[in-house]
Amino acid sequence: MAQAVHRTDAVARPLAFRAYLLLTNVAGACVIGYAAARVIQDLNSGHLRGSGAAWLLGLLVVVGELRPVLARHEHDGSTTAVAFSLALLSLCGWHAAALAQGAAVVVCAVVNRHSWWRTTFNVTQYAVSLALGGLVFGLFFQHPLQIGDALGWHRSLALLAAGIVYATANHLFVWAALSLSSGVPLPDLIRREAVHQVKATGAMVALAPLVASVALSDPGLLPFFVPVLLIVHGNAEVGRERDWESSHDELTELPNRKMLREHGEQALAEAARTGRHVALLLLDLDRFKEVNDTLGHLTGDELLRVVAERLGCAVGAGETVARLGGDEFAVLLPNVPDELAAVEAAHRLAEIFQDPFPLHGITLDLEASVGVALYPDHAEEFEQLLQRADVAMYLAKKSRSVVACYEAGRDLNTPDRLALLGDLRRALEAGEVQLHYQPKVAFATGQVVGFEGLVRWQHATRGAVNPEEFVELAEQTGLMPKLTAYVVDQALAQVARWWRSGLAVPVAVNVSMRDIHWPGFVPAIQAGLLKYGVPPTALQLEITERVLLEDPQRAAATLGGLEALGVRLSLDDFGTGYSSLVLLRKIPVNEIKIDKSFVARLAHDPEDAAIVRSTVDLAHSLGLHVVAEGVEDDVTWDRLAALGCDAAQGWLLAKALPAPEATRWLNGRSAGPERESYLVR
Repeated sequence: MAQAVHRTDAVARPLAFRAYLLLTNVAGACVIGYAAARVIQDLNSGHLRGSGAAWLLGLLVVVGELRPVLARHEHDGSTTAVAFSLALLSLCGWHAAALAQGAAVVVCAVVNRHSWWRTTFNVTQYAVSLALGGLVFGLFFQHPLQIGDALGWHRSLALLAAGIVYATANHLFVWAALSLSSGVPLPDLIRREAVHQVKATGAMVALAPLVASVALSDPGLLPFFVPVLLIVHGNAEVGRERDWESSHDELTELPNRKMLREHGEQALAEAARTGRHVALLLLDLDRFKEVNDTLGHLTGDELLRVVAERLGCAVGAGETVARLGGDEFAVLLPNVPDELAAVEAAHRLAEIFQDPFPLHGITLDLEASVGVALYPDHAEEFEQLLQRADVAMYLAKKSRSVVACYEAGRDLNTPDRLALLGDLRRALEAGEVQLHYQPKVAFATGQVVGFEGLVRWQHATRGAVNPEEFVELAEQTGLMPKLTAYVVDQALAQVARWWRSGLAVPVAVNVSMRDIHWPGFVPAIQAGLLKYGVPPTALQLEITERVLLEDPQRAAATLGGLEALGVRLSLDDFGTGYSSLVLLRKIPVNEIKIDKSFVARLAHDPEDAAIVRSTVDLAHSLGLHVVAEGVEDDVTWDRLAALGCDAAQGWLLAKALPAPEATRWLNGRSAGPERESYLVR
């Protein structure tokens, strides 16, 4: 029958749980004392002394308790002792059944080394449950059956009723203990376990009339139940092992994705009824591949087992830790008050990685990225909750923030953004994406020293789409190489037209980190230059500081190839990342562009003015050209000129113009002395 959970000692359990154990033990001890007195009285009267059937049934109760069947968890399921205990109850009364069941529990505890408190609880709760079953059976029959009696259908029904009461009381005792121990509400626990218990225990209760009938008619046949018992037990063990394997990870012995889904769906259903929140935390180990590649997969497997153990110790009762595969783990928190509490729990889990992992004489430092998704705030179904926790985890990795909560605006998998991605792909194929060109003008001479090609997209139904939105969308998917190739091709086509008409100005375009890390990028640029017949100096590529930080060796190889080709490089948005001017000495950058966030405050913030002055001086000492972005007024122009900046770009000069307008603007600049004198200042 059902048995209480025993992962930790009873002393560590909540006070309510220990009080419950005490009350059960006291009540059960009284029942056992009364049962013992009645059995002694029966023995003295000779009622049990000559009953071989009673002793055989008592022995089978012990054997049956040692051989559980139909058990899904260690604390539920059933044993064949149920059928034998009920049969003994019908022949000799509940007193004998209670003592036999108590003896069976003690033997089982000795064999399996169960804790003392678990043993006493099971002995006493079984005694009370059998007493209740005996009372029900006694409502129909005042005296126990005798050898030779016919059981009959009415006695069979009475025994079934007694068995139902016995089984119900037994499971309620155990469920109450589990509820007080784990903190899971009793109604939720019953809803989760009741269906399985009906299947497990009901079969044993239904078997009781057959056992009783054999005991009454021919007790010598009772031992033949033993091989049947062993076969059923063996099949049940195989089934339980298969069920365990299908729901657990073999390496870490944690629940797998299947069991996590089961627990998650139950938690969401319970939260929907109670109005609670459910949080799902997804953890991915950073740089775990390096451990496998350097130390081997056996060490990697051992590391995963240690991580699983630490995670298991870090969660509370009722919370589920699962391994989803590879180096990815999940933690289900079925009851959190709000998003802040979920994020705090994620940070506590991340703290377990602050201590090194000693393995085979080597100390490993490991970090993890944690994504957080909350029901019902972020998702209403478990699979969607899992997917959004996964999105949050990748946001944490990308931002290097350790923990990140799901943000709908940054989720590429929303239907709206997926539709936008498909539209962008079709727009590139149809040539609907355009380049607009914004000039860069030298402070000293007023001459146009180049254009920056800025991508623009006029959607058929959405109108003008924010470039940051669709460029980020392309960058986070496989579409970025196609977008870059499209932009470079458009820029080279336009610069070729300008150069053929005598307007020899270079055009700069932005390229992503993914482009720089692609081995075929330099040959593709070279092929484009040959296709349009323009020199390498006609094209300038703008990169961000992130390129210098993410795999700098691969970036250096590509940038070196571009330098050898003769293509000039510009470092865009300088000052917003983490690079330094010292690092610029190691890469072939010809120009830096001071971010507009510094330029916009230049006239009003002395600190920003000092930053710009220092940047210009240091850049010039390294032989670099300096361009200021976001120049929008005369005061800013004058301050930048005084600080020695080389060139400006911004709305003061011109906004980003479509190719025909940019051509007219450029022709007007070349022919218009008044305009030129205005720019020269």
